[in-house]
Amino acid sequence: MKTAASAALTSDFGRIGPDQMKLANEGIRMYLIRCRMLERSPPQKTPLNFYRTTSGNEPVREWLKGLPEAERQTIGKDLLRAQWRWPVGMPLCRPLGSGLWEVRTDLPTKRTARVLLCLYHGRLIALHGFIKKTRTTPDEDLDLARKRQKELNQ
Repeated sequence: MKTAASAALTSDFGRIGPDQMKLANEGIRMYLIRCRMLERSPPQKTPLNFYRTTSGNEPVREWLKGLPEAERQTIGKDLLRAQWRWPVGMPLCRPLGSGLWEVRTDLPTKRTARVLLCLYHGRLIALHGFIKKTRTTPDEDLDLARKRQKELNQ
C-alpha cells in the first residue's frame, strides 16, 4: 500500500528498497497509533463492589479474608486489572453468558481461584468467589452467581 508519506520518502530520498519501505511504513503506522493514543481520554477505573445479602453480609469479601495473604493479594491484583481494563478478555476474564464474567487467577500455591462478577449500573459486582478444583466451572457455583445477579436486577 502506497501512502502519501511513503511516496514522499521515495521522492525525497531517491529510490529505496522494499525492506526500507516496510520499515518506513511501520514507523509511520506506529507514529499514527501513538498520536491517536494521546488524543484519547485517560483510562477510567470501573468501580468494583461486593455483592451484599439482605442481612448485610458480603460473601465474596468474607471468602477473600479467609484465604492466605499471598492468595488474597494475587486475586486483588487481578480484580484491579479488570477494573482498569474493563471490558477485558482472555486470559484474565472469560464471559460465561447472560452478563456474567469470571476473573481467572492462578495462585502462588498452584491453585486456581475464580471470582464471578457482573456489570450493574456501571459498576462491577463480585457475586461469588471460589477455588476451582475441576476443569469446568461447577454448576452450583454458576447457579449461585446467577441467583445473586437476578437479585440485583429485581
